[in-house]
Amino acid sequence: MAPDEKPYRVYKGGRVKGKVPAAPPRTRGRRATEGVADGGGRLHLRRPGSFRLRLPRRPPWRRIVLLTLLVLIVLFVAWAVAGYFSFASGVSDAHRRLDPRARAALATQNGLLLSHASNILVLGTDNAPISQRAGDQHSDSILLVRTDPGRHRIAYLSIPRDMVVPIPGVGTAKINAAMQSGGAPLAIRTVHNLTGLPINHVIVVNFADFKDLIDALGGVTIDVPKPILSDRFDCPFKTNTRCQEWKGWRFAKGPQHMDGERALIYSRVRVNQLDPSETDFTRQARQQAVTQAVMSKFTSFGTLLTAPFDAGSWVKPIATDLSTWQLISLGWVKFRSSGGNVLHCRLGADLGPGGTGAPSEDDALTISMFVGRSAPQLPTTTFGPGCARGHDL
Repeated sequence: MAPDEKPYRVYKGGRVKGKVPAAPPRTRGRRATEGVADGGGRLHLRRPGSFRLRLPRRPPWRRIVLLTLLVLIVLFVAWAVAGYFSFASGVSDAHRRLDPRARAALATQNGLLLSHASNILVLGTDNAPISQRAGDQHSDSILLVRTDPGRHRIAYLSIPRDMVVPIPGVGTAKINAAMQSGGAPLAIRTVHNLTGLPINHVIVVNFADFKDLIDALGGVTIDVPKPILSDRFDCPFKTNTRCQEWKGWRFAKGPQHMDGERALIYSRVRVNQLDPSETDFTRQARQQAVTQAVMSKFTSFGTLLTAPFDAGSWVKPIATDLSTWQLISLGWVKFRSSGGNVLHCRLGADLGPGGTGAPSEDDALTISMFVGRSAPQLPTTTFGPGCARGHDL
């Protein structure tokens, strides 16, 4: 020990022999067991002679948002892929239902349907499984649809089924006989000769199968323009006595939600006892209203949610050459076309007492309106041609 060192230290309370004790560590807070939060937000519980107890660190809100978005993206991709393959399976069946000769009668599509104008022929048949319609393949509805993505516009051209035109290989006959005589290929050539427009794609719709499709979609809403009391067709009763007492099918004026059976009956109404002035143009307008209501239901949010499970059945009533992507593109073009950009046109005919007649001389002007080269003009006569923007004729 050095001469100047002492084995003790002097404190106010006296001296203590031996080694100088180290100062005890200072504790934060008023008690040793108090929780102390560090800079990261973790709580440390300190007790004398025990280990530190750390609670889990709360994740930052940015991380929560990022993880949520990642999960949603993964779910969306899985939904889209499952829906696409389900829809593609149904489209493959629709390709097999189309007459193989129809593709040879079609004009080549220049570019994508999403970016180039296309003409799509929609032929509606109604070969219901009843004796009155057995083997009937006449096209009850003939509709030409033109998509114009550059203008966000879609146009419909209705062709009277009783219009008398030259049919290749058949002669002069009602245009709906082309489907009966030569199927979709002959109908395509006949409509092309009549309008002078290239037919890029074709869709053959069997209205008899629309019932199950509409029911699968949960029904459709159709705005009935006027009250209807039909004649006694497709009587719902089993006995002849009940059918003779029955007055016919009734439809009130205004928007109505219809199931598959009622929508099919509405599209088949030929005679309205409450308005004898109705013509075959009126019946075609009803068929088109049903078709467009179904197309609108396809693009609704609730229907798209069920795509992975039901998409394959959506194309069950049709036969077409359109690919899966082209049908999706068609739905997108229709979705993008607002009410003011939808054009409804019809060709006219000089219909005589028998309900048939030659095409109107003004049909060429209507076709020019249909393709967007002329401004739309309303029909001036009951059976005359013309176009209307944003509403049916």
